[in-house]
Amino acid sequence: MAVQTGLARLAADGSKILEGRRIGLLVNPTAVDTQLHHAIDLLSARSDLKLAALFGPEHGVRGDAQDMIEVDDARDARTGLAVHSLYGSTEASLTPTAEMLDQIDVMVYDVQDIGSRYYTFVWTMVLAMRACAKAGKGFVVLDRPNPIGGELIEGPAIEPGFESFVGLVSCPNRHGMTAGEIARWRHKAEKLDLEFAVLGMRGWHRDMHFDHTGLPWVMPSPNMPTVDTALVYPGMCLVEGTELSEGRGTTRPFELAGAPYLDGHRLATDLAAMELPGVLFRPIVFTPQFQKHAKHACGGVQLHVTNVETFRPYRTGIAFLKAAYDQSPAAFKWRAKAYEFVDKIPAIDLLAGSAAIREGIEAGASLDELSARWGRDEGDFAAERAEYLLYT
Repeated sequence: MAVQTGLARLAADGSKILEGRRIGLLVNPTAVDTQLHHAIDLLSARSDLKLAALFGPEHGVRGDAQDMIEVDDARDARTGLAVHSLYGSTEASLTPTAEMLDQIDVMVYDVQDIGSRYYTFVWTMVLAMRACAKAGKGFVVLDRPNPIGGELIEGPAIEPGFESFVGLVSCPNRHGMTAGEIARWRHKAEKLDLEFAVLGMRGWHRDMHFDHTGLPWVMPSPNMPTVDTALVYPGMCLVEGTELSEGRGTTRPFELAGAPYLDGHRLATDLAAMELPGVLFRPIVFTPQFQKHAKHACGGVQLHVTNVETFRPYRTGIAFLKAAYDQSPAAFKWRAKAYEFVDKIPAIDLLAGSAAIREGIEAGASLDELSARWGRDEGDFAAERAEYLLYT
């Protein structure tokens, strides 16, 4: 029997909070039921619910825009509803305006997250919650699974001054929470004064893998094609903070990574020597068709996860960066241009939450030295998140 998502519960039973009120639906293509019916259609079919506007996170309501590509406001061709983009050309565009919210009484959020704090959807949710509190609007989250599980936490906290759209508030890179749980955390922690509810799932457990949920996987973004991608993303997204290719422009983004000057065999050998659990590295040559090193053959590795229970994606991502840097420090380059509307702090520092990883790799620190502080931060966050968890 499939896990029942918040959307499925709403479609079946309705909601007292939403009856007769103008609804703003913050969604992307992942807002579907087990039969792949979309939330827009499911909610439109209910006479007690009134859709008034659509809101789209990064990549848009239809999910077709590439990463860090602005999306314009539009009108939905199927419904005629106004579509408000919450990912435009400026940082201010990430938050719904008072004019947008004038059209609605309550905002409903239904977007599949992937369990990594770099993934911007939950921060769009938090910004929308803040705006709704200011405008006197309600907010309802239709919850979905964390596809990489809800138990494990991995990575450091964000140091003050390194907050950004890839980490709006401090938490480890792999946080082990659902969107509904994150919403509960921020609602209380920020004392947001708004009518608020989470329509939780039925049948989901924290140790559940996505392929056991009975739910269909719909790409949350153009470069998140499979659950395998989501599993490696908490570590391999760090490659975005460099001029290495993270495999965008291939059919296995984030599972493939490298650069034209790297020797994939040496890289695989060096990574194997670090004895990373639950993963093997295969030397490979790949040619991205767009983005970094487009049309150029890159030496690198493919990650093959052999044990999802023991695999530690963040440690693996740090190890990959270290191995690539150590192989060719002169050719290796950190990303220098603006990243997610920030141009004063290197992208790798935003992703890692501080300058420690970049400076440690450059100084020749070992993997154990680079990871020394994570245990403390992971334990602190486990204690902080405990009261907001909805599922056993």
